[in-house]
Amino acid sequence: MTDTAVNETTLTEDGASQAQPAAQPATAPGTVQTPAPTGPTRDIINPSTGAVIQSVPEHGAADVDRIVGVAKAAFESGPWPDLHPSERARILLRVADEIEASTEELYRLEALNNGRPVTETRAQLSRVPEWFRYNAGLLAAQRTGVLPSDGPYLTYQRRAPLGVCGIITPFNHPMLILARSLSAALANGNVVVVKPSELTPLTTLALLPILERAGIPEGVVQIVTGAAEAGRALTEHPDIAKITLTGGTETGRSAAVATARRFARMTAELGGKTPVVVFDDVDPRDAAEGAAFSAFVAAGQSCVAGSRFLVQRAVYDEFVEHLTARAKAIRVGDPTSPDTQMGPLISSRQRDKVEALVESGREEGASVTAGGAEPEFGTAETEALRNGFFYEPTVLADATMQMRVAREEIFGPVAVVIPFDDEDDAVAMANDNPYGLGAGLWTRDVARAHRVADRIKAGMVWINDHHRLEPSLPWGGIKESGIGKDAGVESFDDFSWLKTVVTRIAADSVDWYGGSGTERLN
Repeated sequence: MTDTAVNETTLTEDGASQAQPAAQPATAPGTVQTPAPTGPTRDIINPSTGAVIQSVPEHGAADVDRIVGVAKAAFESGPWPDLHPSERARILLRVADEIEASTEELYRLEALNNGRPVTETRAQLSRVPEWFRYNAGLLAAQRTGVLPSDGPYLTYQRRAPLGVCGIITPFNHPMLILARSLSAALANGNVVVVKPSELTPLTTLALLPILERAGIPEGVVQIVTGAAEAGRALTEHPDIAKITLTGGTETGRSAAVATARRFARMTAELGGKTPVVVFDDVDPRDAAEGAAFSAFVAAGQSCVAGSRFLVQRAVYDEFVEHLTARAKAIRVGDPTSPDTQMGPLISSRQRDKVEALVESGREEGASVTAGGAEPEFGTAETEALRNGFFYEPTVLADATMQMRVAREEIFGPVAVVIPFDDEDDAVAMANDNPYGLGAGLWTRDVARAHRVADRIKAGMVWINDHHRLEPSLPWGGIKESGIGKDAGVESFDDFSWLKTVVTRIAADSVDWYGGSGTERLN
């Protein structure tokens, strides 16, 4: 199913991972053992310890071309696009069952690879099967339209798969974001080349044997492991009919140019600077404790992270007090421990970026009421974490909309709190940003909630909650947060093209040039 240089990955009983069969010694405790790749490789790092987990191939443009060629052959000669929709739906349901049976192994592997606590990864990965079941259901229930036509004509529509689709996934939610697009692409009969983040490819690789067990044919899903060169080669490849990308705005911009040149389709979920608006009709303690999730889940490494808290002045001080207390109480540590509430950032580079932005906030006059530094691990039990990429949950109060921390995407556990005066002020501040992915509102005024939600320019708005998602909910933003939708019927339909068939059903013949008297308007 994938490039033969990469072997399948499984987990041992203690949550460590290893490949079958092992062909090289482990490089660190809890590592994945794989046959040594024959070409250039990349070390995959455990962000909580800095240790090498395993090495994977560093694919370049030539590798991408070869792998896309395999996928193209699978589409043109393989059985998948020609299977009856009901059979594809049955296989996708088996995929869901197989993933469900493997959830324990997958969430431990993802926690090892991207540093999210097992409590978070378990909750998230337990929902992955829903996307395969949802898209299997859409496929089984799919109807094509019969269109009205003047005269003796039967006009109907049919849908056909696009061909080879590329899916480029990020490090923060590798399995969930892959499942959203992969399930829709496969349901429509496409074949897929996946390029996971070069930092977190392990659960994507572990998915391949699961797909095989469920009955996905050989060649239908291919994996490219590599960094910028591989991603660029995939977006620019002439045989890729659609790209689905989750990543930074500049990466999305480059991919959009590449796909536009050949009129390929593209869906992109890009950057965000999500406002969370807190009105003075809510209990500030309830709002702070509920909204803290938006800022600190996944260590703030989410495109919809609530990094701009816009709080009405009457409750501002009390909100900051409660948010600060909640941030200080979050347990930062080993992501494999069920007691841990926040793990590390994905890399030292990302931590450096977060530290620099927090320092810019200090210099511009913001008050650090919680966090603002790397945590100290002073016990023997936490010694291994000293080389990890941790940063404390941080609250920056007394901020203004002009500060860098209020305008730039931080992608770390930093909540910037800014006061506002009235509803118009809140809406203006929420919309004063080039991004438009998500937004949150906290209010007990029903009319205000819907009124403000209607005025905020964002693809998704949560009221008295955050980051809630379902397979049926279209996910995606506007402005520099991207184009198109992941999930929902909108995503399902965008993985196929629509064909209109016009059939003349009259008994008599037509002789346009013979003067038959038949009138035609075209």
